[in-house]
Amino acid sequence: MTSGGLMLPSGGEQGDRHVTDEAAQDSPSGAVSVAAPVEIGAELDWGAEAWAEVRTRAARAGRAYVWLNIVEQRLRAVVNAVLRPIYEPVHGEEWVVAAAGPAGHEWVQRAVAVREVSRRKGFLLDPADDNVLSFLTLPQLRELVVQHWPCFEPYFDDRRELELALDELEVARHVVSRNRALSRTALEQAERASARLLELLGSGPARTAGRRLPVDAVEELVADRYSDVVGVYPDRVRLQRQLPVEDLFSGARRLDAVGIGLNLLVQNFSGRRLVRLAESGCRVRLLFLNPASSAVRRRERELGLGRGELARSVEMNIMHMRRVRARLRDQGAFEIQVFDETPRFTAYLIEGNGPERSDGLAVVQTYLRRARGMEVPVMVLRGGSTRVVTDDKPVESGLFEVYREEFEGIWADSRPVS
Repeated sequence: MTSGGLMLPSGGEQGDRHVTDEAAQDSPSGAVSVAAPVEIGAELDWGAEAWAEVRTRAARAGRAYVWLNIVEQRLRAVVNAVLRPIYEPVHGEEWVVAAAGPAGHEWVQRAVAVREVSRRKGFLLDPADDNVLSFLTLPQLRELVVQHWPCFEPYFDDRRELELALDELEVARHVVSRNRALSRTALEQAERASARLLELLGSGPARTAGRRLPVDAVEELVADRYSDVVGVYPDRVRLQRQLPVEDLFSGARRLDAVGIGLNLLVQNFSGRRLVRLAESGCRVRLLFLNPASSAVRRRERELGLGRGELARSVEMNIMHMRRVRARLRDQGAFEIQVFDETPRFTAYLIEGNGPERSDGLAVVQTYLRRARGMEVPVMVLRGGSTRVVTDDKPVESGLFEVYREEFEGIWADSRPVS
């Protein structure tokens, strides 16, 4: 009997009905029956679908959080660089409070209180974070920029563009902070807005090759885990949806390609544009499989093609590239050679005009016995070291350098095409 005069039933698995009937007879009028604990506990389990949904939510929220974290850190650094020299000489370490002014008194005092609590509880692990600015949120940092726009105006072309990008981030920020479901559309919008903000704030991709496939914030965090592989696609069609050929090759300063027929370049990048690319200073080296070699005939049998069908296709591609080369003033910068070895992969190694090797990209496909190049899985590699946290361990070269060395070896054993 409870303090309220209600009778609780037994939680036994057998004789539940009998016990309930007895309780109903023995209990006074007004008693309420309560479900047995075993009946409640059965509803707490998560099935496979529920776990899949949770993982999807966590993956999307985690990805959005990384972008939001980097944008907030970048905006905080910009605010510090612009406003600190103005307010600190007069107000000392409390310059953020002075910069917030009466309009921001409430939220800046809340940030001060949170910092004091963090100090007492030992939450401040980095001494660099022991300041009020580090405890301001993204909307509060934005408020400082808006209040002091004349101070920031010399550094930004368009205030409206900056504010619109910050507005687009608000949806993702609210969802992530409250642990709600983030749709794919909202995630993509947040990623576009974050990339645009980082560019506006002076930390976006500045090299042509970087714009072909901008470094992803999440990619940087997991770079050590996946070497320099930044993308894997089930076939070339899906690759070209994500990374069109014109974005892949445009602006390149060095292009090396090896394969059977190099169709990705020859059939998808026009000769006129290839001429312009070469005339702009891009050095091109193309390695085709010798159409007269026995390896071509073996490949024809694997694909079920008629005798000479693949050889004629490779010959046509070589002739097309010869016509492109003939239109150049400096034909020595556009080299074409053929090799007689068994083709093991096709690779396009593209490097931009940046000072670092990290602005290079590579598209690599291995040959499968019964599949054409269009149907073969594709890997996208980023050149250079992708290590985020540096230490004393030597930097290991990634797959980009592996295929670079393989290309150079095949090139050394190949013959030029006149």
